[in-house]
Amino acid sequence: MSAAPSPDLTLILARTLTLDPHRPGAEAVLVGAGRVLAVGSREDLNALAPKAAVQDHRDLTLTPGLADAHIHLVGYGFSLSQLSLHGVGSVGELQRRLAGRAASLPAGSWIQGGGFLLSEMGLSDFPEAGLLDAVSPGHPALLYSRDLHLAWVNTAALARANIHAGTPDPQGGQIVRDSTGQPTGILLENACDLVAACLPSPTPAQTMGAARRGAADLAARGYVSAHTMAFEGPDAPRALATLAAQSELPLRIWACLPHERLHLARELGLGPGSGGLFEFGGVKFFADGALGSRTAWLHAPGFADGSGTGIALDSPQTIRELGREALELGFTPVTHAIGDRANTEVLDAYDALREEAAARGIRLRIEHAQHLRAQDVPRFAGLSVSAQPIHLQADGAMIRTLLPGLEATSYAFAALKRAGALLAFGSDAPVAPPDVQAGFRAALNRMGDDGLPLAPGEALSLPDVLHAFTRGPALAAGWADEGHIVPGARAAFTLWDRLEGPDNVGACRALVL
Repeated sequence: MSAAPSPDLTLILARTLTLDPHRPGAEAVLVGAGRVLAVGSREDLNALAPKAAVQDHRDLTLTPGLADAHIHLVGYGFSLSQLSLHGVGSVGELQRRLAGRAASLPAGSWIQGGGFLLSEMGLSDFPEAGLLDAVSPGHPALLYSRDLHLAWVNTAALARANIHAGTPDPQGGQIVRDSTGQPTGILLENACDLVAACLPSPTPAQTMGAARRGAADLAARGYVSAHTMAFEGPDAPRALATLAAQSELPLRIWACLPHERLHLARELGLGPGSGGLFEFGGVKFFADGALGSRTAWLHAPGFADGSGTGIALDSPQTIRELGREALELGFTPVTHAIGDRANTEVLDAYDALREEAAARGIRLRIEHAQHLRAQDVPRFAGLSVSAQPIHLQADGAMIRTLLPGLEATSYAFAALKRAGALLAFGSDAPVAPPDVQAGFRAALNRMGDDGLPLAPGEALSLPDVLHAFTRGPALAAGWADEGHIVPGARAAFTLWDRLEGPDNVGACRALVL
């Protein structure tokens, strides 16, 4: 190709990994008007555009820009100012953090936080509200477990929500009770909403602030795009769309509608593909809960501690029927499925949608796919699987304890890839931080926080992990112009200090031109 010499052109010099099978590596990339114009040697591109501005990064590695393929972006932005309970190793430590936050707030005001794991605190059973009352009697407290499928609340929060012995369990949720029927302070799945509904609604300005914080944090970590996964109020995507319209959004966003709002898209004639930095592209379903909350939907006999087979949420019939409507509007059905039974049921539902999806050029998509039966793995061929390697670090010990029969097929990245699934990796923030280096390490070495590897045969190679954080998410979103460095692609890159292996993944930053 040819390009007229122009100071509006930029020549990037770096060790470049293109993810283009026809030219895997290069020395230089020529960029103009937000697009890649040429890829090749330093000499050839210098000759092509001798007056281009030069960015010399020859001591760094340039790759396609990172994408977080599963995040709740505005919720993550809110979490950055809430009480962080990530890494608490005991109930006492959680109480100290809660007491500190209570001391800094006016009496009666809400405390919101999350990030704890029962297993990390040494608990084998659900704790009770009294442990929170001891340090925060005057502040209603709503504390989410790391997976967001369990909430631990104190007595003041139960009172604000008017939850008592006579309160029925909501559909798709459970109020955990003691032997007398009294609520203990643990709420599972949709029961969490009984307390969440009592929180003061954030103002539009607060939501915009959270959207800015979440997007800025992600961009600062080296990401150039994200898939935001609903499970947030309607003000969340509105805030991101507003930032995009104001040219204040540092990321490209592919957003999901909750399936409950699909009728609004149909009535308004909305479909995917805005051409800008924000678009709705998916319709989200939840087949089950999560491992740590004992709400993942499992085949019998269920959890090894006898706590049951989990909680089924959106029915397979709902996924089939509304999934077909989503496809007719051009949206991608996107279904959260963690337990092995949940994945079986979603695969069954998707079997009825595959022909329609293929005709429309849409990849059906499963989020997490954490725990699988071996016989179901081949059924993922042709699907997008959005997984979160960073989660296996904390989950390893729990899997060995709660799901020993599924250890070999948990986070089965290599097997899914061999089966023909498209892997698209993310963090699920605020469930886990969008820590690039930790995500890469987990996919490469599969080492749990307990120092033991989880199904080490499921480890991926560095090129495969890079693909799953770049090109995989782009393809899952239907973005042909992202996730690889080829002429015509979006000029959105990540620069790395080092990118050589599980113990040598260095700092990185985004470079968007």
